[in-house]
Amino acid sequence: MLDLPKFKAAAVQAAPVFLDTDATVEKVCALICEAAGNGASLVAFPEVFVAGYPYWSWVMNPIEGSSWFEKLCRSAIEIPGPEIQRISAAAKANSVHVVVGVNERSRTGIGTIYNTLVIVGPDGRLLGRHRKLVPTWAEKLTWANGDGSSLRVYDTAIGKLGALACGENTNTLARFSLLAQGELVHVASYISLPVAPPDYDMAEAIKVRAAAHSFEGKVFTVVACSTISPEIVEAISGGDPKVKAQLERRNSAFSGVLGPDGRVIGEPLIDSEGIVYADIDLSRCIQPRQMHDITGHYNRFDVFDLRVNRRAQQAVRLDDEPVVDTSNDDRPAANETGEFQP
Repeated sequence: MLDLPKFKAAAVQAAPVFLDTDATVEKVCALICEAAGNGASLVAFPEVFVAGYPYWSWVMNPIEGSSWFEKLCRSAIEIPGPEIQRISAAAKANSVHVVVGVNERSRTGIGTIYNTLVIVGPDGRLLGRHRKLVPTWAEKLTWANGDGSSLRVYDTAIGKLGALACGENTNTLARFSLLAQGELVHVASYISLPVAPPDYDMAEAIKVRAAAHSFEGKVFTVVACSTISPEIVEAISGGDPKVKAQLERRNSAFSGVLGPDGRVIGEPLIDSEGIVYADIDLSRCIQPRQMHDITGHYNRFDVFDLRVNRRAQQAVRLDDEPVVDTSNDDRPAANETGEFQP
């Protein structure tokens, strides 16, 4: 008999302690405890929450932003590492699933960082990580490309769980690759982007993308978006009133939960810091699929053929080393002891 989980999800909308890794990790752990205390079994955090987004790439030229890039590299973390161990311990202590965005530093390249989502189970085990496939627009000055090795769905106690970062939720093929693996719960992590073009409504754009994924796939989408604190505004603007006004633009952050009909459950958060909660019943994903099951009967796989390269990419293959690469820089997941899964 098909028995699908019911649970409460929490979407965190907050600002990191800008470029302060330890303080931001403390904030993550506190928010995990708060959400779990309110009954959440899944806690989703924003994109690169640990410990900040490179806003300078949108308001400065590359030369001006170079010193900020170095600060970001210094605040970035390695996976596995002590910061993820602390977050994993908080997940285990509160028996919750956690998806959190981090700036991940390559172990073999101190100037190479990735926009990475980390997925942790309620037992504290590191289920996997996903590196953003393509940095968006100005982000190309900061992050390296991820690869297909992390386009994975995790079979958890709250259902089949997948995640993508920000603009990836516009990538139809990336989304379909997760849906085709049976995804039922999708975490979409974002950053507040007030520096978008004047006619671009970031909050509405986030909502539209989440609604599209939920409706097309008949899944639940949990959206977690960051906010911009006065600390971030002051640091990046340097007192320039024009830049300050750009960074303080409203309607730039949206967090909430959307059901398989594409509609928002309850009230979302717009711009303000807080946590959105929603009750999820995965049995609601069944009936709509009688009409449209795009990874099943409502498709023509004799006409369409999607192939996904899930081989991890690496800078060099050294023939005098064992076949199993232990550099842990290009493999998809590690457990709580830091050993990577096969």
